[in-house]
Amino acid sequence: MLDKLEAIQQRFNDVSEQLTHPDVMSDMKRFKTLNKEYKDLNKIVVEYKAYLNVLANIDGAKEVISTEKDEDFRQMAKDELEALYPEQERLEAVIKDLLIPKDPNDSKDIIMEIRAGAGGDEAAIFAGDLQRMYMRYAEKHGLRMDLIDATEGTSGGYKEIILAVKGEDVYGKLKFESGVHRVQRVPATETQGRIHTSVASIVVMPEAEELDVEIDMNDVRKDLFMSSGPGGQSVNTTYSAVRLTHIPTGLVAQCQDQKSQLKNFDKALQVLRSRLYEIELAKKNEAEGAARKSMIGGGDRSDKIRTYNYPQGRVTDHRIGFTVYNLSSVMDGNIDDFVEQLRLAESAERLKEGVA
Repeated sequence: MLDKLEAIQQRFNDVSEQLTHPDVMSDMKRFKTLNKEYKDLNKIVVEYKAYLNVLANIDGAKEVISTEKDEDFRQMAKDELEALYPEQERLEAVIKDLLIPKDPNDSKDIIMEIRAGAGGDEAAIFAGDLQRMYMRYAEKHGLRMDLIDATEGTSGGYKEIILAVKGEDVYGKLKFESGVHRVQRVPATETQGRIHTSVASIVVMPEAEELDVEIDMNDVRKDLFMSSGPGGQSVNTTYSAVRLTHIPTGLVAQCQDQKSQLKNFDKALQVLRSRLYEIELAKKNEAEGAARKSMIGGGDRSDKIRTYNYPQGRVTDHRIGFTVYNLSSVMDGNIDDFVEQLRLAESAERLKEGVA
């Protein structure tokens, strides 16, 4: 492991030096690629330096025990070793986790789409509840959530809402939220107190950049229409809303949240690019076989992945058999336990399968 860490340290030094070169700084694509590698390597290098320091302290304590005649000094060295060995084990575990091959998309921002499914008005209300859950999660973790497009439900919530979430390792944190979320509760519209089951589907896509997907704008039809959502005085008075249709695939993306037609165009193109990127990812995963389509990594949007049972105050993730009984806290954005358990399950599978 030390040889591998030393090689990573050397690569980190090389990347650090390259980032200072004028030719790299003038090439934005190359600079962004190297800067991402720098950040990823830095996480390992920081822990590696701490690990080397612990090893040096262990050697020093052992030296004292073997050569020092003063019993007080020897006892101090023994006490130090008792504290150093657990720290050595902790750092080794951290470093091994960092060395597990990661999904290269984990550091990307995301496009999140939440859609009401079976259940009528209650499904739309539930979709709104999920949007609020992720909004609260984003707030607690310093992530930024921007609205791209939304269609409100007739009794509240959303028939569909599309969001951009930006921050550190957003896709790595939230990619396993893709799938069908099921709620079991008495709807506000229910007069006889019967429990209903409704569903909402979520799609989490890594936000694609221009270097990830090249779109020939000759293949894209642009339509303008009047905004129908919140947006101030310009709503329903100017053709600022934008709908983009990718003719070869039939994919459609639209945005009407901004007053500016140009800003709506940019956001719609952002969604379209990410949807095309998701299609390419699916093809790649299919070609690489079943190892990629693991218990938690399939990302099939038709899979029922989680149930929110209000009468029991229970939330269960069916992929990993993980259940908590603090539903109100979960709906307030405290989904960290699910995020962590799913990431651990992915790491275990990647380690087992040797997936790069």
